Amino acid sequence: MHDINTFLPFWEGFSVVTIKPDGDALQIDLTPHTTRFPSCGGCQKPCSTTHEYCERVVRDLPILGRAVRLSVLLKRLPTLHVAQLFGLHWDTVRLLERRALQTALSDLPKAQPRRLVMDEFALFKGHRYASVVLDADTRRVLWIGEGRSRAAVRPFFEELGPEGCARIEAVAMDMNTAFDLEVRRHCPKARVVYDLFHVVAKYGREVIDRVRVDEANRLRHDKPARKVIKQARWLLLRNPQNLKTPEQQVHLQDLLAANQALMTVYLMKAELKTLWTPNTAWSWRSAWKQWLRHAHESEIPALIQFAKRLKSYWRGIVSRVRWPMHTGQLEGINNRIKVIKRMAYGYRDSEFFFMKIKSVFPGIP
Repeated sequence: MHDINTFLPFWEGFSVVTIKPDGDALQIDLTPHTTRFPSCGGCQKPCSTTHEYCERVVRDLPILGRAVRLSVLLKRLPTLHVAQLFGLHWDTVRLLERRALQTALSDLPKAQPRRLVMDEFALFKGHRYASVVLDADTRRVLWIGEGRSRAAVRPFFEELGPEGCARIEAVAMDMNTAFDLEVRRHCPKARVVYDLFHVVAKYGREVIDRVRVDEANRLRHDKPARKVIKQARWLLLRNPQNLKTPEQQVHLQDLLAANQALMTVYLMKAELKTLWTPNTAWSWRSAWKQWLRHAHESEIPALIQFAKRLKSYWRGIVSRVRWPMHTGQLEGINNRIKVIKRMAYGYRDSEFFFMKIKSVFPGIP
């Protein structure tokens, strides 16, 4: 069988990986030759280091009357190497990159979001965070700012303006009171939608962990049993389908069978997740009342306390019936942000870092 690259020798230095239809067009995935030494795309001089790999989509000439889009994996040079290559100061290269980012961002069309996703990510070590706002429909990162307080996210709504705020219909977030209050202040028509993942994670920390520690302390005179419970943290927090081995499944079953309190809070976690599945407000109301009743009947202090706190957030949970949104979109983007930060070994200039992030996520037209 002939190599596909024999018939398509159009892209020097690249090999064709796949060809697949994309509507009326063809998408062709290319990868650089591993045996070819990388060179600068501008001056063609050889380069010894690679800063990162990035994927670009390029429109090419039609083939057999069909439009062609090339998905190309390209290499980028580190700032220091570019400075050495062209005999420039490091600050000069960074200034040029800043100007290019500003130009690229200013050329983007004005955003007119209707649904938002808000979340936070670690900016530096030492509990320093940044808040990020995403357009849920276009996946465009609209705004990033340091901090996660009401004052920190207020500039976004001020930039959006009264008309833009009035356009917002729903906002997905975790149970962050600062985000919630600021949305209600600026976007009175918007519905807040609390994310399932964050609520369940909070339940794991405040209920399952607390009960596990209490049960371990109660069994302090039975060292073998106490050791089993103390070492079962991740086993209890994992979803059952994520248990990797049959031994872990058996261990979990034995653990729950031997401890009534752990069995109760573990089953209540599964029941809590069902609050995000009803299709009508009436079915949600029935599931919500049942969960609260079971929580109070358990007589487990940590579970009862969590239920009391959760009651004040019920509107953000029932909103999921009308607006099936979540912050999962931003979780994936946050992972990419970590890669961007790691590739540069961190950024001293937060504003420049934020521009880099927004340029990587310009949204889907």
